[in-house]
Amino acid sequence: MTDLHRRYGLTAAHSEVVLASELIQPCATLDMGCSNGRNALFLSQLGFQVTAVDNNPSAIGALQSIVEQEGISNLQARVYDINAAALDGSYGFIACTVTLMFLDPARVAEVIADMQRSTLAGGYNLIVCAMSTAAHPCPASFPFTFDQGQLSAAYAGWEVLKYNEDIGTMHNGMQMQFATLLARKPE
Repeated sequence: MTDLHRRYGLTAAHSEVVLASELIQPCATLDMGCSNGRNALFLSQLGFQVTAVDNNPSAIGALQSIVEQEGISNLQARVYDINAAALDGSYGFIACTVTLMFLDPARVAEVIADMQRSTLAGGYNLIVCAMSTAAHPCPASFPFTFDQGQLSAAYAGWEVLKYNEDIGTMHNGMQMQFATLLARKPE
């Protein structure tokens, strides 16, 4: 956890974002479903040029306040409905951690396709999302969860650097199965 995270009472950046940042060079980055900005702030401190989007105006307002107070020039936060699947930029890295499970299930495939279209050649997508399988039914009533193999199938043709469907723990201590993918778009 950084001093900035402590100062504003934010949880640490998602562990998969931290791991990805060790591999990916700073670039134009999109944090989809940024909430209070824990991942966006972490990445901005590493030199990434971050656009952080969320559908919650209060969360975006709080993040914009931190950006202004700290004089952060490489992070822009804006309200955006991810269900719209209408990104307007091109990015070297798109992170979407514990976000897809809150979206309209009928829109998730198009949201992923939009992420892929908005990723520069050689760029990366990171997705972490809850699953619900026969062996591990999801204990939460999220609108969307992945089935076994569903996320990896969506990235056919990409170089999959990491993929697992492991048991993980939410902030509230709830354990569930997550699909985790880090993939690189072909050049």
